[in-house]
Parts: sequence; structure tokens; C-alpha cells
Amino acid sequence: MSEERDRLPEQALPVEEQVERPLDEEQLELAHPADAAEHIEALDIKDQVAFIKQLPLEDAAESIAEMDSHDQAMLVRSLSLGLAARIIEHMSPDDATDLLNNLDEDLRRTLLSKLTAEDRASLRTLLTFDPDTAGGVMNTEVVVLNQDLNVDQAIAKMRGEVEDKEIPYYAYLVNEDKELVGVTSLRDLLVARRGTCLKELIKSQNLIFVTYNEDKEEVARLISHYNFLALPVVDFGRRLLGVVTVDDVIDIIHEEASEDMQAMVGAGPDETADSPWLYSVRKRLPWLMLNMINSAVSAWVVHLFEGNIAQMAILAVLMPIVANQAGNTGQQALAIMIRQLATERFDRKRSWLAVLREARIGLLNGLLIAALVFGVVFVATRMPLLAMVMSAALGLDMLIGALAGASIPLVLRALGRDPAQASSIFLTTITDSMGFLLLLGMAQVVLL
Repeated sequence: MSEERDRLPEQALPVEEQVERPLDEEQLELAHPADAAEHIEALDIKDQVAFIKQLPLEDAAESIAEMDSHDQAMLVRSLSLGLAARIIEHMSPDDATDLLNNLDEDLRRTLLSKLTAEDRASLRTLLTFDPDTAGGVMNTEVVVLNQDLNVDQAIAKMRGEVEDKEIPYYAYLVNEDKELVGVTSLRDLLVARRGTCLKELIKSQNLIFVTYNEDKEEVARLISHYNFLALPVVDFGRRLLGVVTVDDVIDIIHEEASEDMQAMVGAGPDETADSPWLYSVRKRLPWLMLNMINSAVSAWVVHLFEGNIAQMAILAVLMPIVANQAGNTGQQALAIMIRQLATERFDRKRSWLAVLREARIGLLNGLLIAALVFGVVFVATRMPLLAMVMSAALGLDMLIGALAGASIPLVLRALGRDPAQASSIFLTTITDSMGFLLLLGMAQVVLL
């Protein structure tokens, strides 16, 4: 299956049809593992097991590696232990580690015991690393060359090893102490003069690497920044441990974006549409309870001005406009700030300059919208003082929303929390409470 997949191009179908059309038996033989994974996920668990059993082990391993983590774990639990272990042996080490991390401890221990001693030792080592670090996502299948070899010896060595390596485009050069001293590409080796020592190829090289405890988001940022296909991972003695590859980075970026989006509204960062519903309840309920408490603050503010609302019922009509407009302003600033924090390092000075920038945007937008609202309310009510109060409350609350939206992620980060964690809930509390307080408070002073 995999050899033919490398040789034969996709049939000339629109992209939508390639992805969405069900695969027949002949297409499955030529399908990319990602397409085969989608086909497997669409089956019920009994048919999934039957389908995997009829695949060659290498193809089964590649297809399972492409599946959603929840579906992947369910399928592996349903396979016989012997088959599951043989499939894991055919996976790349990083994919196998991800799969094992998604299984319960007893099953993980049992599967490891059925692997060869070499694979078992390799995976146990990888499982000791935090999944959110470079060590937790690295691949150990790399080409390692001694720096004292010449180009011809290096090419011969790579020719013998490259078939089993995930990223054969780079070779990593080490010294006698196994310390990483340089990286060379296959292209560099091919264009170098025969007999050239590898040391000569890396004389002026600025070596970029990360230690195994570096956060995986920072690793993704570095690979994106330098446009690498892979980034070496070392220990504190600079000994090469493995590499993080660009395909892992794509997964990291997608995963982090999904986590941030879900965390902003209090959903579980790792939830999917296929997650057990009781698991989702446990993840969401605490934040919904917090949101109810925060909503009570807004309700209390309204209660303080209950008499004012009774005297001028139109205030009840205008209140949601102020809160919603400020909330949207804050969400815009919040989204920009969370994205910025996720994609690059932000020192203290630069981060607070970003808050000032959002405040300027919120202030100008607030003034423009307030001017528009003043005209609309005046025309509708013929009450200039009410129009003035409404526009002033709206403009000020939009400024507050922009400041809060930009500041909340920074405050959460300073407290050691995920900057996206339930930030939308806190923002809504601020914009609603302040919007109601400003509108009703100024109305009490000016109109009543």
C-alpha cells in the first residue's frame, strides 16, 4: 500500500471529493493514511477492528497514527493485545508515545511488556518526558553521523539507514562524547567535494537546538520562525536525544489553537465532539458555576438601580446594547492578545504596550460608535440628555472592554495560568457590570 501511494498521484478529483467521498476497496489500497483514518473513524468499532485486521501492519500503524486521539484509544482497546503491540512496534516512536499516553496505565504497561526489548526501552524513555515539552513530542529516528567522517562515508552510511528514518533530509553531527556539534542537509552532502570532512561543512554554522524540557509551543514557534523541517532536541549536556519534525509542529499549532478557543469559553481544552458526554460535563460545569456567580454580580448592579429602571423603562431597552457592544470590543482585543501570546515571546514592556494599543483602538471606536448612537437615540426619543448618557456609557464601556480584553490574558499568565482559560467569562463579567453601572449611574445623576 505505502509503496504504491508514494508512486501514484491522486486521481484528478476536486479536493472536496477526495476528502468526502467514501473509499471503495481499490481506493483504500492506494489511500493516504490520513484518508484511511477518516474512513476508519466513520465505521462502528466492530467494523474498525475488522478493517484493521485485514491491513498490513505498517499500513495499520500509519492509519491509526492519523486518527483522532479519542477514536485511536477506543480502537486500540478493542484490538487483541498481541495485534495492538505489533501495530505499536511499526509506528514511529513519537506517534507510539502519543498513543500510549492516551491509554490507561494498566493497558499501557501490558502493551509495553509485549514489545521487543529495544522498542520497550525506547518508548519507556520517551514516556518519561512531559507530553507538553520538546522531549514529549520528539522523534528518535534520526540519522546521526560522527563529525570526523568525510562526505563519501557519510553518504554511504545514510544510504544504509535512511529507509528507517522519518526525516532523512538532515543528518546530525556529533563528537566523540555524543554532543551535538552541527546539522547538515542531504543537499549539502551531495554538492560537497568528495573527501571533504564533515567538520568543514559546519565551520561557520549557527546551530539552533532546544533542550528536552522546552515547551512544545516554543518549539513550534522556532521551527516556524526558521522554516526548518526538523529541530534537534538535546539534554543539558548537549547530547542529541531526537528531533521535533514539522508534521508534529502542525499538530501542535492546530491543537493549541483549538485548546485556546475552547478554554476561552470554559470548555475542556482537549474536548472533541466524540468525547464522552460525562467527561464534558465535568470539564464545563465548574466554569458554568463561576459564570453564574459572575452573572450575579451584574444582576446585583441592576438591582441597585431598580427604582431608576421603574421610572424610565427605556433604560432597560438600552442596557443590553451597552453591554453587548463593549463585550464584542473586548473579545476582539482578547483574541488578538491570546494569539500573540501563543505565537511569540512577549516581554513585560511589549505586552503592556500592546494593552495601550488596544486601549487606543477601543477609545477611537468608542467615540465613533458613541457619536452614531447619540444621533439614533436622540432621533428616536427626542431626549438629548438620555442620548448623551447612552453615548457616554457606551463609549466608556467599550474602552473598558478593550482594556480588559487585552489585560486579562496577561494577568492570567502572571498568575501562572493558561492565558486563555475562561478569559471570555471574566471579560463578560467586567463589561456587563461596568456597562450597567455606567448607564444606570449616569442616568440617576443626569436624568432623575
